[in-house]
Amino acid sequence: MAPGQQDAHADHELTIIVPAYNEEGRLPATLDGLRTYLENWGVDYRVLVVDDGSRDATARLTQGRGNRFATISQSNSGKGAAVRNGILRATGRVVAFTDADLPYDLDGVRLAYDAISARQCEVVFGARDLLESSVQAPRRFLRTLATWVFRSIVAQLISRQVTDTQCGLKVFSRRAALEIFSRTTIDGFAFDAEVVFLTHHLSLPFRRIPVTLVNEYGSTISLTRHALPMLLDVIGLRLRALRGEYDLEQAVKRTEGDLIPIERTRTAA
Repeated sequence: MAPGQQDAHADHELTIIVPAYNEEGRLPATLDGLRTYLENWGVDYRVLVVDDGSRDATARLTQGRGNRFATISQSNSGKGAAVRNGILRATGRVVAFTDADLPYDLDGVRLAYDAISARQCEVVFGARDLLESSVQAPRRFLRTLATWVFRSIVAQLISRQVTDTQCGLKVFSRRAALEIFSRTTIDGFAFDAEVVFLTHHLSLPFRRIPVTLVNEYGSTISLTRHALPMLLDVIGLRLRALRGEYDLEQAVKRTEGDLIPIERTRTAA
C-alpha cells in the first residue's frame, strides 16, 4: 500500500516539485526528461513548476504538456518559499522536489519512492557524499570548497547524520511533507538545512541515498551574495528552535491511515 493511501486529498502517486526562476532556457529539457522517465516508469505522476516571479517565459512552459504538468506562480520570494508553496499544494501520496536543471539521475527518485512506498521511511535525502554517489559532470573548485565549508558548519549546528543538506533531491511521504513544510520559515537557499532539522526533531524516519550528478551544476547560488545569508539563516533557525517557535509538540492534523508504525530516528538538538 502506498503511503497516505487513505488520505482523501491524495489523488495520484507522485508529485515532483520544480522551483524555477528565469529558467526558460533549461526548463524545457527538464520537463521533457521528466516526462520520458516517468512515462517509462509507469507511475501516476504530476509535475508542478513553481515560478518564483520570473521575468522570462518560465511561467508558460508547462502549457500544452497535458494535465500532468502545471505551473503555479508567486512573487519573487526565494527557492525555499517556492518549494514550500509547491509541496503544500501537492496532492501526490509521495512528494519530491528537484532543481530546474535536473542535475541528478532520476533513478534516485524511483529508489526513494520505493523506500517510502515500502514504509521503510518517510523522508529520503539525496546525498552527494556517499561512497556510491558519482559525479559525471565537473564542478567548479570554489563551489566545491564552499560546499565543504557549509557542510562543516551544518554538521555542527543541524545534523551529523545528514551531512549533505543542500543536495537538490529530497522525497517525502505526504504526511512528512505536511509535517515539515507547514513549519518551515526560511525562504532562501538554506531552507534545505531547516528541512533536515525538522525531520530530526519531528522524529520522522529517514534514509540517505546516493545520487549521480549528470549535468554541470547550474545553481543560481552566488557565493558572494548568498553565503553569509545562508549562514545567518542556519543560526536563526537554531535560535527559533531554542525559543520553541517550531511548535514541534503539535502534530499537523492527519488521518490514522497516514501513520507509519516503525521506529523513529531522533538526533540531539
